Amino acid sequence: MVAALLLAAAPAARTQAIPTATRPADIQIGGGFTTARPDYEPRNFPGFALYLDIDPRTHWGLEAEYHQVFSSSGDQSRQRTAEIGGRYFWNFGPFSPYGKALYGRGSFKYPFGYTQLSYNILAAGGGVDFKATRHIHARLDYEYQHWMGFQNGGLHPQLLTIGVAYHFEGKPRYKNH
Repeated sequence: MVAALLLAAAPAARTQAIPTATRPADIQIGGGFTTARPDYEPRNFPGFALYLDIDPRTHWGLEAEYHQVFSSSGDQSRQRTAEIGGRYFWNFGPFSPYGKALYGRGSFKYPFGYTQLSYNILAAGGGVDFKATRHIHARLDYEYQHWMGFQNGGLHPQLLTIGVAYHFEGKPRYKNH
């Protein structure tokens, strides 16, 4: 008799398992091709970029970047930057435009290996991520850098990056956050 009552009550006792492993944020790790336009030379510097985005809130996140670009003239000069900062993004279907402000450190290798010096940098920029699939995002990114203390009035390269990232989904986002 008790077994029959338990069986009859089973459909009413609907339960849902609590996830045992969730991420508190969306994370994407990517890389891409970068071209930099320094303000002291008419040529572009080709190179690459690596980036990491951690988005714990609906519109707010953190971004860390690494760029390395080389002179295309054969003079062996190079620019490397590592930056971290905040980003604000929107979601419009598969597109996520964003703006960012970063602080970091840049290393400048002078032509023909004369010397290599490092500088603090400020950067601002923006771009758009395209959600090609649930886990693959393509990126178009623009960044303007200001190298503080660089001789002869400073260094202000502009960078354009085309990249691809793997996206790790975090917990579901709710409209009221």
